[in-house]
Amino acid sequence: MTAARPPVPSSDPRHAAVWRALADVLAVSGPVGEGLTVVDAGGGSGGFAVPLAQRGHRVTVVDPSQDALAALARRATDAGVADRVTGRQGDLAELASAAGPAVAAAGGADLLLCHAVLDQVEAPEQALAAAVRVLRPGGWLSLLVAGRPGAVLARALAGRFGEAARILTDPMGEPGPGEPTRRFDTAEAMSLVRAAGAEVVAVHGVRVFADLAAPPPPARGEGEREPPAAWADQLADLEAAVSARSPYRDLAAQLHVLARRAPAAP
Repeated sequence: MTAARPPVPSSDPRHAAVWRALADVLAVSGPVGEGLTVVDAGGGSGGFAVPLAQRGHRVTVVDPSQDALAALARRATDAGVADRVTGRQGDLAELASAAGPAVAAAGGADLLLCHAVLDQVEAPEQALAAAVRVLRPGGWLSLLVAGRPGAVLARALAGRFGEAARILTDPMGEPGPGEPTRRFDTAEAMSLVRAAGAEVVAVHGVRVFADLAAPPPPARGEGEREPPAAWADQLADLEAAVSARSPYRDLAAQLHVLARRAPAAP
């Protein structure tokens, strides 16, 4: 009898929709220690990589920052999963080679995380097409990009109408030269994935309310504290409930596309 995997952290309200969307993908792996081969592009210090490794998956994080990779190594060691987490320096354009021989020996990755990476590249179409090559035929892509409509709404609610208007009309969805972040609407995100040779399976909105909701104030006499667990759980449940429903999905701060690379020809 194998030990049960720890649950994915789906109660995190900011990423609940992503973890829940990935749940079925993660469930296809075998017993603990025989999990999926995962590549996390731009995975930084391991916010997704370490929880995945704790569930028995083998994760290679490819990131251009040596500092982020050092933090990843410390985090994986502290969590007791250093043997299942590998950090390699590289960027999206060279992902297939940067992922290293272990991924190649496995026949490619079962799952590619590409979270908040395309927002920062000059040519997202070419970058994603190159990155998808790290997947085995039939492998899964988890793409997370900044949402244009959600950014317009958030800026408008904050009274920053000039920025909202620029995000709305700028070809890349940028509010100005000081914030070079590309933003996408749902159709654009899906088009990117299809152009890269993957089939869209589902689209979810991430942080529909999480960036806009204010936690209840502390009781009189209390200092600053973390939001109550029940409040965070309710927010996570609400995020999950609306994540696939238009128009809420399309107004999220981020858009999550779950897709599969085409299987090999018979």
